[in-house]
Formats: sequence, C-alpha cells, structure tokens
Amino acid sequence: MAVRGVDIKIQGLSHRYSPKSPLTFDQVDIDAQQGESLVIIGRSGCGKSTLLHIIAGLLHQTGGTVQLNGEHIKKPSPRWVMMFQAPHLFPWMTVTRNAGIGLHFANWPKKEKRERVIEALKLVSLEDYADKNVQDLSGGQQQRVALARSLVMEPELLLLDEPFSALDAFTRASLQKDVRSIAKRQGLNVLMVTHDIDEAVLMADRALVMAGAPGKIIHDLSIDIDDPRDRQDPAVQKVRSHLMQVFSDATHSKPEIVSSEFTKSDEKPASNIKAVAN
Repeated sequence: MAVRGVDIKIQGLSHRYSPKSPLTFDQVDIDAQQGESLVIIGRSGCGKSTLLHIIAGLLHQTGGTVQLNGEHIKKPSPRWVMMFQAPHLFPWMTVTRNAGIGLHFANWPKKEKRERVIEALKLVSLEDYADKNVQDLSGGQQQRVALARSLVMEPELLLLDEPFSALDAFTRASLQKDVRSIAKRQGLNVLMVTHDIDEAVLMADRALVMAGAPGKIIHDLSIDIDDPRDRQDPAVQKVRSHLMQVFSDATHSKPEIVSSEFTKSDEKPASNIKAVAN
C-alpha cells in the first residue's frame, strides 16, 4: 500500500456547541510532522474527542484553523479516517465485505477491491477470517476489521477515538502494539485521544496533555523509546511515572504549556516552558 503521512498544523482552534454554550476548548495549537504519532491525554469533558471530530471534518470549529499539508479541513475525506470506540460494522456481512465497504461505495473494480482488502486483512492478521461473518468474531477481532476498513482506503492520517477502551487488557495491548507498528511501516500519521497513561506511552511519539475548562493543550512530551515497546520495560515505566506526575499536576494546578523530551538515556526529562496560557 502506498500510504504516506501528512503535515498537521492546527492554530488557535476553539469550539462551542452553540452561541450560548461555554467553550469546549480554546486556543489549541498542534503541529506534527509526516509519520508522527500523537496521543492527546485528558480527563473526560476536556474536549479531546470533540477536537478529534473537528480534525476529521465531522464537526465545525468556532474559531481557528486545521490544515493537513496546507489544505484547510472542512469535511470528511478518505485521506483521513477515524476509528471510534465501537467498530460500527455491518453484522450480516463477512469480514471481507466489511473491510471493503469504502471501496465498494467508491465503485472500485471487483478484482482491485479484492486485492486491496486481502492486503489490509494481512496487515491486521485477519486473512484467515476473510469469509467469516463479523458477528461471530471477538471484540478485538471486530476492531481489527474496523482497522482494516480504515487502512484499505490508504489514508494519510489515522484518527483514533479510544477504540480499544472496551477491550480486555491482553487484546488491548496487542492492538496498541500492532497499530503503532503498522503506522510506522506505512509511514502514516496517528492522532489518538485517550485517558489511559499507559496507552499514551506505548503508542505516542509525543504525548499532549489536555486539561481545563475550556480545554487547552498544556504539556507536550516527546517520547523517545525504541520499538517494540513493552509496558514492563524500565524505560517505559520511567516515562509513565513522569507523564503520570505531569498529568496529575496539570489537572490540579493552573495550566502551563510545557515542552519536554524524555529519552532512554535521560535520568530526568529536560523541560522548558514554551508559553503560558492566559
């Protein structure tokens, strides 16, 4: 699959659901390079899922801009696809038909569609289940079908709205590792929201802490740990402890936007304040 990443530039983004409702989030700025994986971590209600929906073109912002490779995002596109907490599959269809539904509606020729779907199913280790009905699969396997459905469109950006939150710990860990591996091999960007500290450390090149009401991005932590990542690895545990402290401080104190880098060789993260929120 010829998949490539995208340069993401979000400037001064704000949102409210109606003119009289309070701001959901305000003055959000995010930059990401091609192939970078970002995880936004925050408590429920900080606006992180709403932010993801705006980036996907599913909602309109109140102010600010979202650009992918310089293009202003105003509507959904197969170039940026989103996975939700539930897989939203067609239960009467097979794995193959579910994975290829986007190609079907795009009127792809049958032969090319079949080849693309087989390739996507191999990426998510479901080639042996191609002719199975999805309602006979486990929850984790159904999310893999949803992932294949996303990858078959050859996106530049994969948006993840806590798609593993309802899965058991073993299945969740397996999918976390596989999604990061696929994204790195394919060179595509990942932008994910979660409230799980471990998930952020295992999947992110950078972890962005979002907090406050209205929500703001108040900490930007670069995570430099070799792949594949294991939650029992001392380097992973070290970053986890640091991110947990940052997250706790952020949700109990006045917000500061902080940039820091945490590497395998550092005894302590090198941090410097980039800006202070008003």
